[in-house]
Amino acid sequence: MASRAEEGLKPRHRVLIVDDEESTRLLLARMLSKELKVDAQLAGTCEQALRLAGNYAYDAILLDLLMPGIGGLGVLRRIRSGSPNAATPVIVVSVVVDQATIASCMAAGANAYHAKPIQRAELIATVKAQLAARSKPKTTGG
Repeated sequence: MASRAEEGLKPRHRVLIVDDEESTRLLLARMLSKELKVDAQLAGTCEQALRLAGNYAYDAILLDLLMPGIGGLGVLRRIRSGSPNAATPVIVVSVVVDQATIASCMAAGANAYHAKPIQRAELIATVKAQLAARSKPKTTGG
């Protein structure tokens, strides 16, 4: 079994999973916890997602689009407009696959877009790449 250092996942990453379907939230949480050893926090509503994203810094956010209230795109726009997660990678995971919606999400600041049903290997690779990019050492002035 490879150590966390060998896997490039030294500290546990915090990932927010936003989906109004509990079964999807749980599936994604199990998948990411097992494959990438992340700490997953779950949000079932847009309001809950915004509250969590406004109060905690995450290493990545997985976001469904079709949700009651302002919807996933509204959540994405609010996250990008000044929350502690304004620069956090956001991966949209949705059943909506039309090019106009995908383009809107990317223009609003999504880092990646995955269609449901989820392709496990592709999603894991995307999340892993986003976490690795975010974990690169930052230089500080001083």
